[in-house]
Amino acid sequence: MHSWKRNLALPVTLVAIALGFLISVQAQTQRNVSAAEQISADRMTQMKSVLSNSQAQNTKLQKDHSDLLGKLDAARKNVGTDPQLLAQLEQLQMVEGTQAVEGPGIQISIDDRDKKVLFPLRTDDLSTIINTLKFAGAEAVSINGQRIVSSTAIVLSGSTILVNEEPIKRVDGIPYELSVIGNQDTLFDYFSKLEAPNLKLDNKTVRIVRKKLRIPSYKGIYPFKNAVPLIVP
Repeated sequence: MHSWKRNLALPVTLVAIALGFLISVQAQTQRNVSAAEQISADRMTQMKSVLSNSQAQNTKLQKDHSDLLGKLDAARKNVGTDPQLLAQLEQLQMVEGTQAVEGPGIQISIDDRDKKVLFPLRTDDLSTIINTLKFAGAEAVSINGQRIVSSTAIVLSGSTILVNEEPIKRVDGIPYELSVIGNQDTLFDYFSKLEAPNLKLDNKTVRIVRKKLRIPSYKGIYPFKNAVPLIVP
């Protein structure tokens, strides 16, 4: 009897040790999961807070921009209608993107919803495409109605791409539509040879059309809190 107990003692002890180890690992794993969930929740809260503050600031800046445009119109009336001065002002507005424009160019539609697509279109993909188009001489660019200007940021918030701090809207069922004004042949050649092949390689649907386009103005403003005009003596 005692011999049987002695023979059983070692296996029982090992089982108890193993069971204790598994319980310990499970508890630690649960703590790690809880910690990870808390970190994720904290990051999401911070992201929502940043987005909310950015949108509130953008609303204020848009109001300030509207007020400044009113003052600009009043100043125009005061200084008269000097054709050369007005032409220079209009040119500057076109350069900074605060003037809606029209002209010949290309319209690019990119659809990444096919099940065969391995990687959806990313923010750096859009940035690369825009840089290629600018290098090809693009004079004005918009993504789903958002004008691309020097201060434009293309970022990811959760699963939503923000352009100019605004979620880009879908256009007629096409996830991404870029309107580009410039030399049609040059733009078409650069995009079709440098960007389209990589997109199609990942089974994304790409369509390029030559057409006359209208591109809206940039709705935000350029806030300068630290930079001031350089006065050259």
